[in-house]
Amino acid sequence: MFGTKVYHYREPAGVILGLRELRKQGLTPRGILFVALDPRGETYVVVPEDLDAVANIKVGDKLSLVSPLEGRYFHLDAIHRLPGDTVMWNGDRRLADTGSAPEVACSIAQWLKGSSAKNVFLGCTSHVPGCWWTVDHLSPVVDLHARGLVDCVVTTSGLLARKINEPTLYHIDFASLASPEGPRSGWSEVFKSELGNVLLVERRVLNYRLVLTCERGLIEIDVSHLPDLVIETARAELRSGFGVVGRIDRGGFAVTAGTIEPWGLANLSPAVIVGGPNESIADLPGALRSLEQP
Repeated sequence: MFGTKVYHYREPAGVILGLRELRKQGLTPRGILFVALDPRGETYVVVPEDLDAVANIKVGDKLSLVSPLEGRYFHLDAIHRLPGDTVMWNGDRRLADTGSAPEVACSIAQWLKGSSAKNVFLGCTSHVPGCWWTVDHLSPVVDLHARGLVDCVVTTSGLLARKINEPTLYHIDFASLASPEGPRSGWSEVFKSELGNVLLVERRVLNYRLVLTCERGLIEIDVSHLPDLVIETARAELRSGFGVVGRIDRGGFAVTAGTIEPWGLANLSPAVIVGGPNESIADLPGALRSLEQP
């Protein structure tokens, strides 16, 4: 699609300094394609080789890219700057082993604030999911996956997450998140899938809609009534290991493929864009069957 360039930062402090310099050259949050850390805690940021191309990049484009980083690199999936400037990030659970992931996530969140952005969504890579939250880089980090909560998504009312090995979604509102307990308590069940365990949650809410990938198919939900109600709006039953990680506004779905496990989808592949602007998840099984043809 386009060439990429990797910037390497040995210290977390270098990440925000480097990103500030790249912003002067035209980099915006949509131009950050991948962020990964190595076992030493050093950071690698992948951006387009031609920063003039940044304006044309969509979330779905990022999800279809193959990371140029090969070997033991632990990728982030998304970083969110929440009300009160707290920070939440999703990614490879092994990020916790690097020692510097919280400071890197907070540095990028601070850079997002300078860009008047609340989040950055990154490319699709295969790993066991993890999710973390902190007030700032000097504060204790809450590893939400230790509570079984992963694939956290920001809604207008708070955070929504799936629970590993369960067919359920849980929600916490921003008022509870701002309490001294933070996300350690205050979660409530808001939805239960009829298609088995939820394996993957679409990375962002678009027009109050969100797609859940379950053991026996896809479910689209309406989250506009949270925290009181989540409404199922469509479903498509299938068991092929396909999952929806995102979609393009007025465009198709970003669909990945992996191996169905009770805890989620293993061995994820980069996404492909499937469908068009007028198609729903009910139209996806037919399109996905055509992808399976040799």
